Formats: sequence, C-alpha cells, structure tokens
Amino acid sequence: MSGKKAPLHIAYLTGEYPAISHTFILREIAALRTRGLQISTCSIRRTGDEHSRGEAEKEAVSTTFYVLQHARNPAVLLPALALALTRPIYMWRSIRLAWTTRPAGLRAALYQLFYLVEAMVLARHLLRKDVTHLHNHFGNSSCSVAMLTSTLSGIPFSYTMHGPTIFFEPRKWRIDTKIARARFVACISHFCRSQGMIFSSPAHWHKLRIVHCAVAPEEYKPKANSAPGKRIIFVGRLAAVKGVRVLLEAFEKVHADHPSAELVLVGDGMERADIETHANALGCREKVRFTGYLSQTEVAEELARADLFALPSFAEGVPVVLMEAMASQLPVVATRIAGIPELVEDGTSGLVVPPGNVEAFAQALHRLLDDPGGRMRMGSAGRAKVETEYNLVHEAAWLEALFRDEATPDALRPTGETG
Repeated sequence: MSGKKAPLHIAYLTGEYPAISHTFILREIAALRTRGLQISTCSIRRTGDEHSRGEAEKEAVSTTFYVLQHARNPAVLLPALALALTRPIYMWRSIRLAWTTRPAGLRAALYQLFYLVEAMVLARHLLRKDVTHLHNHFGNSSCSVAMLTSTLSGIPFSYTMHGPTIFFEPRKWRIDTKIARARFVACISHFCRSQGMIFSSPAHWHKLRIVHCAVAPEEYKPKANSAPGKRIIFVGRLAAVKGVRVLLEAFEKVHADHPSAELVLVGDGMERADIETHANALGCREKVRFTGYLSQTEVAEELARADLFALPSFAEGVPVVLMEAMASQLPVVATRIAGIPELVEDGTSGLVVPPGNVEAFAQALHRLLDDPGGRMRMGSAGRAKVETEYNLVHEAAWLEALFRDEATPDALRPTGETG
C-alpha cells in the first residue's frame, strides 16, 4: 500500500484578492501549494492595481476567478442559474438558508439575494473545476457566499475567523450558523476562538481550531547596519482604527529628548491627508516620512532599516505586520487588545500598552529609544517567538491536516502545542 495521499483540490475564497493588507493569504496559499495541494483562488471582487505591486500579486490576479466579474456576464450567469434549477433540493435548501440567516431590514434581505446569485456562479465554477473543499478567509459577506455555495454545490466548506470587525456584529453575520455548518473554523488566536464560543453552541466548539496567521522568518533580516539608531516604523492602513494619531502625538512627545529620531509610516488610506495635516500641526512633519503602499519585498526592506516597530491600533486580530517586524528582530510597541498579548510578551519581545493612551505609548517609545541593548534582547526574543509559533511552514502543515481531516479530534493546536 503506497503512502500517497488522496487528491485534494481546495478553492480559496475571500472578498478581495490579492490585497495589500492580506498578503498573509497569498503566502498561506503558496505554502500549501509547496506541500503539494492543488489550490484554486477565488475572490468576490477584483482589487485595484495598487494592490499588485509585486510579481506574486500580479500572478494571483491573472489566475483568480472573480465572482462579481463573471456574474455580470450573461454567458456565465444564465448557465449558473440553469445549473441551480437542475438541483432543486439543493436550491431549496440554499434559498431557505439565505432567508433564515438574513439580517433585519429590506436592504439586508436584498443583499442576501445577491449573495445567493454569487453562490450560484461560484458553485458552477467549483463543480466544473472538481473542487473537493472550499475555504474562506474572514467571516462576513464572503463567508455568507461560501456557506450558500457549499449548500448549493454539496462541497464542504471551512473558514478562517479573524476579527475584530466580525465580532462587532456577530448576529448580523450569523457566526452561530456558519460555525455550525462549517467542517472546521480556523481561529487566529485563543481570543478569537473565545469570541466564537460566545456566539456558537457548545456542541460545535470542537470545530474551533487555532491556526495562526504566519510568516516565513527567513524572508526577514535584522537591520543591515548594526549600529543602533532611532528609526521608528509603522506599517498599516492610514485609518482611524490603526490609531496613527496616537503614534504621532506620542512621537512628538519623545522627539524633544531624541531629536535624531524619525518616524516612517508605511501604507496609505483615506485619512492620509488628515494625518499629514495633524503631523504639521504637531510640528514634527519634517521627521515623519510617508512611503505610501509598498510591496512585500519593499516592506521587508523598510523593516530591515528600522530600529523599532510601533502599532497603536484600537482594534486588531493578531496583526501579521507585528510578526513581520518581530521576524526582522525589531522590538515592538503595541496595544493590549484582542490577540496581540498572545504574540507580544510584554517586557520580553516588546512593550504592550493600553490602547488610546498617548502618554503610555510615549513612555514605551522613550524606554526603548533609551535602551539599545534592551532593544536587541527584545528583538532576538521576538524572532524566536515567530520562528516557533508563527512559522508559515508549521502552520501550513497544521492547516493541511485539518483539510484532510487528519488532525487529532478536539486538538486546538498540533499535538504538543498550546500556544
């Protein structure tokens, strides 16, 4: 008897792909393909050119099935509707599921109809491709489409639950039903899993497994110039939820004692102009560099030139960018929210402060800027944490075991792991 594993063709779905803020999905798919899994990528919407700066992203665009784009094509939509009508029992179950999980209001009911049509288009595509399993990232609208697609096609589905936004409106997005109907749910942290437990039946808690978002540590290098400096870096969307104003105000407080310090803001967003205006008003604009969107490679290069990483977010899951910074041997200053304390050990790999507290954030920056030796120790500890618990190779192997239903029953993490 050969040890060859049964064929497994997985379709990956998300709302937008590829996306600058979701490069971890791109890496996860690549890691699974390296393990020999056949992965077809699907996305509800197509992203703009600004999301495809790197070669990997451009390749993803050329090979991804875009549901809305095909749904607007009668040559695709009409056969999808016809296929649904040839499966009356599946179709009735899908209609009933869409109706019973609709949020309140006419607009929400209309969106459920859109999701059902999208599911018809996607179901036809997956059946034609002989897909054996559907996996979705995030628990909102794309997961609603995934759940309906699974019901209509008979293909089992699973999804990765991130947070925090899904937990703001858990009943609107019917976390309870999605957990109940999924084969398993990959929760990115213990905190995330606990939130899923709030809104689901204990009968389904065994499905809630912890699969970390992860990075490839070997792709991140420590600072090329070993001499300690005072370059602080932030990477993320320039949006209110990221707390960039808090970082600017904290930076302004430390700048008087550290005039050589500089702040690099990597990313872009609707609030960039307001944030630049705020930096001008604080009088520190000349020491703040805005880079705009960067590719994965360019972000890694910026991290390699930095001395410490700052993330003042008000709401997060477990930020992959923190993993990237820690893999780059940077000490981090982050906020005490959601799953961040599971990644960053306060005082060991970085400093964890209350969200929205400018004074606390400034004190943390002061402490690290005044202690180059401490920064090096924290950077090394952070790199070790990522290598052991947030390593892409390990997480891909664990995810494959879940896809193949080979994981130990009720195991939250691979055997022997609790983190």
